[in-house]
Amino acid sequence: MTSTSHFLLRLIPPRPTFAADMTEAEAAVMAEHAAYWIGHMDRGTVVAFGPVADPTGFWGLAVLETASRDVAERLAAEDPAITSGTMARVEIHPMPQAMVRPHAGQDT
Repeated sequence: MTSTSHFLLRLIPPRPTFAADMTEAEAAVMAEHAAYWIGHMDRGTVVAFGPVADPTGFWGLAVLETASRDVAERLAAEDPAITSGTMARVEIHPMPQAMVRPHAGQDT
């Protein structure tokens, strides 16, 4: 059985109002960003992802199930929102005791 680890990624936008006032260029990058993470979700690496409606300003969240922190760091670094410079930064936080529901389709 392969051991996996879970990580929470927090994607920090360049300004608190980003979700409401992104430019067309930023919106295009965010579409690439969503497609990137959907692809990883389809491969089973992403448990969940999406915007968080924080009262101080939206930010992005992803929960990853990976073999190592190195993999989580690589996935974050290759995100189009990061490589394009659209997002201010990404934080990676380990979840050492994550409780995750069984994968869809498994008997419970």
